[in-house]
Amino acid sequence: MKTLLCIPLLCAALAIQAAELPPGVMVIDGRPAPALALDNLDGEPWDIREQRGHWLFVHFWASWCSPCRHEMPTIQQLAGTLQDDRLEIVMVNTAETEDEVFSFLGIVAPDLVPLMDTDGLVTAAWEPRGLPATFLVDPEGRIRYLVLGGREWHTPPYMDFLRRIIRP
Repeated sequence: MKTLLCIPLLCAALAIQAAELPPGVMVIDGRPAPALALDNLDGEPWDIREQRGHWLFVHFWASWCSPCRHEMPTIQQLAGTLQDDRLEIVMVNTAETEDEVFSFLGIVAPDLVPLMDTDGLVTAAWEPRGLPATFLVDPEGRIRYLVLGGREWHTPPYMDFLRRIIRP
């Protein structure tokens, strides 16, 4: 009988959690994040295995993607606003050349330095189901949220959500 009483409480808790999520943010099962070891646009190596202890905002994008183009300035604003050691913004460019990425970011988001997935293999391993896609990885290296499509990351619903998860 106690189990039956807990089920409605669990459902209510999940409904509250879902109601607090901004549009497009989906809860994920907490599976381990796939491998992600790439060089950034400046040629410096980056490896997800070395990033434990803080949240990661892992964003897959391409300059030819219209929603990505619209979203990129909002991510730059997010990066400037949430300068916090509890959240690292990781931009993964999917299968483009350094010249294409450099030209695009120079105009749209000059302060962001993306990782270069030139062959698209890392993107394929993460299975983003389209671009843009953002995975929020917890400090233990588990995927907790997925956001598909372009979002206005600098707006209060998304900023408040990110602040809630990085400062529990």
